[in-house]
Formats: sequence, C-alpha cells, structure tokens
Amino acid sequence: MSRYSRNDQAGVEVPKAKLDRESIRQALQLFRYLRPYRVRFAAALGSLFCSSLLSLSFPFLAGSIVDAAVLQPRGGNLSGVNRTALLLVGVLAVQAGFQFFQVLSLATVGQRAVVDLRRDTYAGLISLPMKFFATRRVGELASRLSSDLIQIEDTLISILPQFLRQTTLLAGGIAVIAATSLKLTGIMLASLPVLTVVAVVFGRKTRRIAREAQDRLAETATIVEETLQGIVNVKAFTNEGYELHRYHDGLLIFLKATLRGARLRAAFVAFIVFALFGSIVLVLWSGARLLQSGEITFGHLTRFILCTTFVAGAMGQFAELYSQLQKAIGATQRVRELLRETGEVEVSLEPAASTPRPRLRGEVRFEGVHFSYPSRAGVEVLQGIDLHAEPGRKIALVGPSGAGKSTLISLLLRLYEPTAGRLLIDGRDAREYPLAGLRGQMSMVPQEVLLFGGSIAENIAYGRPGAGAAEIENAARQANAHDFIMSFPQGYETAVGDRGVKLSGGQRQRVAIARAILRNPAILILDEATSSLDSESERLIQEALEKLMHGRTSFIIAHRLATVRHADRILVIAGGRVAESGTHEELQAVEGGIYRRLAALQFRDEAIPEESRVQTDA
Repeated sequence: MSRYSRNDQAGVEVPKAKLDRESIRQALQLFRYLRPYRVRFAAALGSLFCSSLLSLSFPFLAGSIVDAAVLQPRGGNLSGVNRTALLLVGVLAVQAGFQFFQVLSLATVGQRAVVDLRRDTYAGLISLPMKFFATRRVGELASRLSSDLIQIEDTLISILPQFLRQTTLLAGGIAVIAATSLKLTGIMLASLPVLTVVAVVFGRKTRRIAREAQDRLAETATIVEETLQGIVNVKAFTNEGYELHRYHDGLLIFLKATLRGARLRAAFVAFIVFALFGSIVLVLWSGARLLQSGEITFGHLTRFILCTTFVAGAMGQFAELYSQLQKAIGATQRVRELLRETGEVEVSLEPAASTPRPRLRGEVRFEGVHFSYPSRAGVEVLQGIDLHAEPGRKIALVGPSGAGKSTLISLLLRLYEPTAGRLLIDGRDAREYPLAGLRGQMSMVPQEVLLFGGSIAENIAYGRPGAGAAEIENAARQANAHDFIMSFPQGYETAVGDRGVKLSGGQRQRVAIARAILRNPAILILDEATSSLDSESERLIQEALEKLMHGRTSFIIAHRLATVRHADRILVIAGGRVAESGTHEELQAVEGGIYRRLAALQFRDEAIPEESRVQTDA
C-alpha cells in the first residue's frame, strides 16, 4: 500500500513533515533553483524588511499626531500636526513602493524557479526505469508535479515572505510597545499567551476536521472518475441512478464533516472576537488609568494600541504559517526523493548530438535468460530462455496468455534487465549500447494502441520527431492509412481526441503502423498488429507489414496463428520456457505438440462458415 494517503493522490492534501534540522536542510537544498535569480531575490527580501519596518512607523507617527494635537493650545498653529501627517503620507508612499517591488520580484523569482524545478522533476520522472513505475501509483506521481510543486511555489511566493514579515512585525512591535510603556506591555503580553494556546488548540481540531472533509471530497472525486472512465458500462447496465446515489451519499458525508468544521470555526471566531476585544478593553482601561495619573500621554496610548494590533495579528498568523511550512517541508522531501532517483537515460532540452550511429544488423540472442518482476521477486516469469534471431528474420512468439511473450519483448527493449543470463545485440551485450541509441533502432506496434491527444500528423511523426509532411504522408500510404485520413475534412491535421477516441480501433492501428514505418527501425516488434482490423484492412496491412519487415529482424507476438504461418521461425512459449521451436509445417508435424493443438482449434473455428457459427451460437 502506498505510504501516501488517498486524498493526497487526488491532489488535495500534502503530507506534513517535522521542522527539524535534517528536514530543513533537505528543503534548503531545493533553494539552489533560486541561485540564478539570487540578486533579485535578495533585493526582494530587503524590500520586505524595509516595508515591514515602515509599517511600524505608522503607529509611532499616528501617536505623534495625537500628541501634537492634544498638546497644542486650542486655536493654535497646527503646523506640527500637518508636518507629521505629511511625513506619514510620505512614509506610506515609500512603503507602497517597497511593497510593489517586493511582491513583483518574489512572484517573478518564485515562478521562474518553480518552472525550472517542474522541468527537472518531469525530466527526472520520464527518464526513470520501468521498475520504478511498477511500484508507484500514477496518482502519487502526478501529485508530485501538481500539489507538491504548487505547495513549494506558494512557499516561495507567499508563505516564506509572510513568515519573515510577521516575524519582523512581532519583534519590532514588541520593541515599540516596550519603549512606550512597560506596564501596558506586561498587561498585553499576559493576555496573549492565553489567546495563542486557544488558537493552537482550535487550529488543530479545525485542520483535523478539514482533512476529514478533504478525504470525503476525494472519495466523491474518485466516484466521478470511475463513472466517467466506465461510462459505457454505466449506460449499458442503465446504472445512472445507482451512480448518482453513490455520488449523493458521498456528498452528504462530505457535507456533514464540512458543517462540523463550520460550527467549530464559528465558535473559534466568536471566542477570538470576545477575547481579542476583551484584551483591548483591558489595555484601554489600564491605559486610561495610566493616562489619568499622568504616566503616559494620549499619543503614547494611541501608539500602544495600534502597535498591539500589529503584535496580536502577527502572533495570530504564526500558527497557520507554521502549518503551511510543515506542508512545504513535506512537499520538498517528496520532490527531493524523486530528483535523487537515478534515470536510465539523460533527458535535456538541449538538442542531442548529431553524430551518426552505425545501423544495427539486427542479430538478437537470448542466452539462459531468467527474469522476475521487481514487484514479484519470488515468481520467475522467464526460466532459462535461449533464443537466436538472425538479421532480417521473422520470429513469431506464440503461446497461452501469461506465458512470458510480452516480458521477452520488454527485455529486448531493455525496459527491464534479466535477473540472470544475458541479451546480445549483434554479438555485443545489450548493456554496452547507449540505451537511447539502442531503442532508437527499434520500433513497436502494440496491440492496444495509445495515441496522444494531438493531430494525426503529430501522432505519426512521434516515430521520428521533426519528420517532414512528405515523409509522414509516405509512411501513411505504406500503412494504407492515407485514404481514411484524407476522408476527414482536416486531413492530417484532424485531432484524434483523448487517447485517440475519435478514431476507430483499426484506424488507430494503422496510424501506429505508419509511426513504426516512419521510424525505419532495424528491429521491429509487432504485438498482434492486425488484431483490430476488418478482413479487407487486414489484407492491406498485412501486405504493408510484409514490405516493412523485409530486411529487418521482426518479432511477432501472435494469438491468431494464421498471421504467423510464413514466419521464418515460430517459438512456442509456455511456462516461461521455449517449449517448441520450428516452422509452421515442422510444428504441425509434432504429435501432441502445443502448437499443433492450438492450430487445430483455431483453424477448425476459422473453417466454420460465419452463418453456421451464428446459428450455433444462437
């Protein structure tokens, strides 16, 4: 089970981390993304500090205005009041300038740094080997590029500046009120700890209820996702009402948790209003007594009250800011875990070196290959596979589902490495080749074709990015896809939709074949490449594939044996081993052989006329 909660994977909540020395050290390592912008970042922090200090000048100058007015005789010259007011307006203008520069600079630096971090995180993610993805959930990985990085972005742009600002206001405010009146400072500080403790207690309960509400909301989001993904089944079984009830019940549970949190927040707000204004009344009462005794002036009292609001506001912010910093530390730890993983290829925005690679001859040899998936280390999927494919030969892999045919292809593509034995390409260990260069000379047409949500031309060009329009069209013609593409109003610019849903299964298959043709590989892999085609399209595609396979080493995974009758060699995989090997005729002659039994069943069914089969099924 994933160590991250379900609502986290939905991108709702980021786990928190303790603010200890090690976690902070790890978080600070991500600040290297600020290095290219460190001058502007330092200037922004300087502006923040100056702006915070200038904020404290407001209560100080406000108190001076009150003193100047009170001490001035009735009808006297108000030049002192006017000068102080103009000075205050000037200070506010300067503060506004600092604030503008600080907000703009932090937003610019933060956004640029996070863009760099997003790019590197995504590059690291897509460069990781398949064994990494086999043990991770997609929602967890998507969360690292969404909620985690958003949390880091908020920290750089908002939370960290706010933390520094409130710290400055708290320290400066206490210094100002202490200089104004030590007695009133003692009274004020005696009441604030009580408010702080209550705020922390209420805050913890509120966050716990908020997390529960987010869990419930995430569950309703899961219901929506499952319903939309399986909308065909929902409609086929007329279960729209059932799904609505499921969603409605989830919303009611979410509503109950939300209202419980609302009641708690309402009580908290009521207490804060009463306690905060009660403490102000206490300070006013004490200040009035000191004013009456002549220990302070009206201006001092005004200055003290205004500074007290600054201090109280800063202390009230710290509980939430601390919680946000915990989330930020947790987010940076998760992103750092991903960045520390070792990728199998180097991914960069820089164009790859254009040094020509010698073309492979296509000789493939498996020698005593054993393999177990990392997630099931105790189960051997392949057990001592020996296989030799000479350059340009067509090798068919047949056998029951789960026998290890697709696993063999995964090893050929080096999506995984053998746990024992070795794979040789052109007489050299496959691990001696640069991985990108090796895969660059292979091409695969899978049984379940996944198209990206762009145009048909973009999906074909995925086989060789940068290919020209003429090359794309030529590949489509060879795959017998040109005619159906041109039947669309937008031709090659037709959008295929999410995962290619706007195309039929046969059309998607032909686009995938065109993509493989454009790649011009030395080693070709066909995984039931004609399984989604009607009889006429299958004949045309089979002709195209015969031309494509000419001169290339081809591995053909097939369940329909009729498609591999003319393969140079057929390997029957069963139980993770090569059970039988030979041509179609040789394997047909084996008494009691697996291939002969499969062929007898399939060819007998294919010999039954369609009308008879329908009547029999009826």
